[in-house]
Amino acid sequence: MTAYLLSDTARLLRRAFDGRMRLLGMTSAQARLLLNLAINEGENQGFYAERLEVEPITLGRLVDRMVESGLIERRPDPADRRAWRIHLTDLSRQKIDEARESLDGLEEQMLQGVTAPQRENLAQLLETIRTNFAGGRSPGVAVNG
Repeated sequence: MTAYLLSDTARLLRRAFDGRMRLLGMTSAQARLLLNLAINEGENQGFYAERLEVEPITLGRLVDRMVESGLIERRPDPADRRAWRIHLTDLSRQKIDEARESLDGLEEQMLQGVTAPQRENLAQLLETIRTNFAGGRSPGVAVNG
């Protein structure tokens, strides 16, 4: 029963995340990429495909659309002339600020009625569950929306 509740809650959270990002004029995939770039800017496309758990070709199409709209830019990789590094633009930095503000409100909505000690306990329990699924090692902080 716990696994179902956690899965269904994650589904509802994803739906709320998607809706908030749509209000900002972004898809959830675009927002997830921008939020990952905010943490690890300048990596190659393969890095972000792995972080977002999508195929490299899928990420390539997403990056193409985001470059066209001015949200990100590709720069040549100095170590590999076949590869590209992904970087933020001024526009994307503004979008990231808007997304973070929206997500602060989402977290408050999600945790409404939950006390501070309960919130701390919940975070610890979720970290334990993440570690269990990561094979006993802490996977670190990843923004996957």
